[in-house]
Amino acid sequence: MTDAQIVTIACLSDNYAFLLHDPATGATACIDVPEAEPIRAELAARGWTLSDILITHHHWDHVDGVADLVAATGAKVWGCGADAHRLPPLDHTLAEGDRFEIGELGVDVLDVSGHCDNHLAFHVPQANAAFTADSLMALGCGRLFEGTPARMFESLRKLAALPADTLICSGHEYTASNARFALTIEPDNSALISRSRAIDAARAASRPTVPSTLSDELATNPFLRTTEPAIAARLGMDDADPVEIFAEIRARKDRF
Repeated sequence: MTDAQIVTIACLSDNYAFLLHDPATGATACIDVPEAEPIRAELAARGWTLSDILITHHHWDHVDGVADLVAATGAKVWGCGADAHRLPPLDHTLAEGDRFEIGELGVDVLDVSGHCDNHLAFHVPQANAAFTADSLMALGCGRLFEGTPARMFESLRKLAALPADTLICSGHEYTASNARFALTIEPDNSALISRSRAIDAARAASRPTVPSTLSDELATNPFLRTTEPAIAARLGMDDADPVEIFAEIRARKDRF
């Protein structure tokens, strides 16, 4: 662990961007840029100079501010090489298994496709954090616009294998709605009931519910709990494969 700093920045109506700062070198990365101005304001307030922009995926509400932020800061842009045709111009292309540095902070690249093809997550072990955008989310996962249930299931398994105390820095303030849905899947999960109450209190006070911890997600997020016998029983799917259970939970969430 280092003294790396992570700042959560609210953007648009319900998006989040994140700043990752390495005090040892002054390097600062922004993960996703829904809009530039809140990020520029946060950088100015902290006296930080943006060195890098990391893009998780191509959806407009994660990239619309990239050009403005590059023009203001000269930051270098990193993103998935296989998706370069629908991303802002990239200075550095990435693929799963790559490792690069923000200052002295190592960043490991994971392909977490499912929400869309070529969705990346960035795991920063020294900061004890993973930037997961619309793959693993607080009490949820992203809607499957391009991927299959099997693909998203494997992506979530990959993230679930990270250290349990990892901060999950996801891309939206959807947590209260996700909690209401999760309670339809596991109404007797005491950890989920407690977490749902804490989420309601946080939102009532206009506090963000992101980031969360992976340990909390493992205990309460139905999309990570498809091997739980109680969930299979509640869905009437006792003999089903976990991928089938995941697909059923995702389908129910889409109708929720």
